[in-house]
Amino acid sequence: MSHNEYAVEPIRGLPERPPDGEHILWQGAPSWRALALRAFHARKVAIYFGLLWLIFAAYEMATGQYWAIGVTAMRLAIPAVLGVALLCGLAGLYARVTVYTITSRRVVIRSGIALPMSINVPFAQIESAAARHHRDGTSDVPVRVARGQNSSYVILWPNVRPGRFRRPEPMMRALSDGRLAADILSDALADFVEPEDSGLPRVAAGEPSADAAQDATQRRAIA
Repeated sequence: MSHNEYAVEPIRGLPERPPDGEHILWQGAPSWRALALRAFHARKVAIYFGLLWLIFAAYEMATGQYWAIGVTAMRLAIPAVLGVALLCGLAGLYARVTVYTITSRRVVIRSGIALPMSINVPFAQIESAAARHHRDGTSDVPVRVARGQNSSYVILWPNVRPGRFRRPEPMMRALSDGRLAADILSDALADFVEPEDSGLPRVAAGEPSADAAQDATQRRAIA
């Protein structure tokens, strides 16, 4: 897995034109609403301020300071609204500049507000892929890469599977058409044949283990 910075892209979402024999299968972007809720935790921030107001309100009622309940609400409302608005704004910016691309040979994640960055994940380095479908209709599609090919969690964020700090997994996040993307990726991985002279490390070698068999199953059929 590699990443690079660039200023101009010849094709939207790609730092360079695909080489001969490689073609784009799918492109998409995250939903800013789902990104705000699950990556930037805007809802949790709003709940935090709501609970904080309830605590102050309970204290003021217990001490007979009923007049202070409204004052406290106004004081907390300002940072609450500003905080949630800031998080939603950042989510909107990230959703606008992020492009996910699935080609016949790799997954490419283009992201970055101040400086666009492209993350290339060749199929030859992918051990398995998965999909998680949420109640709001969006989906997350993470891919697990071979050991030694992982990038930094900080560099990948927010396009990374939450909580996988020791072995970060790139993730196409908050996709409104995530089921379609998962199906396309599953078929592309199943059809992919690594060139003998690619120079990329092979994912599996020797006798397959139980874990390798499970990864192969996940790779062919993304849940």
